[in-house]
Amino acid sequence: MVTAELLTADDVELMQGLAQRITATRPELVNSDASYGELAWNWGRGHAADGAGWRRRLWFSDGELVAWGWAQLPRRVRRTDGSVKDVTGAYLAHQVHPEHAGLVDDVITWFDATAENLERTVLPCAGDEFALERWAAHGYETDPAALGDTGSWTQLTERDLVDIEEPVLPRGFRFRTADEAGPAAAVEAHVHAWTPTSYTAEAYEGVRRTPAYRGDLHILIEAPDGTMAASAILWLDEVNETVEFEPVGTHPGYRRLGLGRAMMLHGLHRARAAGARHATVACLGAPGHPRARGLYHGVGFREISRDAPLLKIAD
Repeated sequence: MVTAELLTADDVELMQGLAQRITATRPELVNSDASYGELAWNWGRGHAADGAGWRRRLWFSDGELVAWGWAQLPRRVRRTDGSVKDVTGAYLAHQVHPEHAGLVDDVITWFDATAENLERTVLPCAGDEFALERWAAHGYETDPAALGDTGSWTQLTERDLVDIEEPVLPRGFRFRTADEAGPAAAVEAHVHAWTPTSYTAEAYEGVRRTPAYRGDLHILIEAPDGTMAASAILWLDEVNETVEFEPVGTHPGYRRLGLGRAMMLHGLHRARAAGARHATVACLGAPGHPRARGLYHGVGFREISRDAPLLKIAD
């Protein structure tokens, strides 16, 4: 098995820089798990609990990062309802700059060695034909379960920040920010929306410590009884003047009240005020998961890319 270094916070910043450079010219080739905001969110919430199982390899050209692989190895996940989930396979997040596309073979070879004897999954962009050919050449096949009508593949959607509708909340509800409401409220909002989840106060502290996080762009909706009914974190990429929503969620007891729509519109206004001209959000794309896709399309987002889940059985 190839030895590889553990992923660090400094590595993540380099990886975000690569995401920014690709976003500036070929945004449709940014992998769904390799965007500026997704990297910050996944690193922040998970490194304290799962970081010991994270391996990485970086490739540079003239001192600049041009490709990376982040292997997430088997682990045990403890969730808020007391349940435990054992993850037995390996997953690869990765990105290769399109001007160095040939490095995808190096990334694949490294991942195969790092995750030897494990089932392996990866999510390249469906529009990256060269990469898909190379993954297939290394024995990776389409994951039929992930691509089914209730599968887990995602699409990336976008819109500009011109002509944003004004948000409307039901009577008694109000917008808050995490800066205003505090850490306990921010954690409560996420846990309510995503139960069962592995998210904890410790995970949120990790998110808060990421350089990309801004508490004024972490928005909440508070119900009349004080319950945190919805939340979204907005990750502002100042280089590209774009903002990414990740995650977005609503308490099950407060759905179908228009809170998600109001929160997205409110977030778009706040993003524009912060200097963004463009916004993105990812969602499940399969026909059996219409709710989030309908919400985002309903406030003006449209698909620009989708991922192509691939699988390789254990050696």
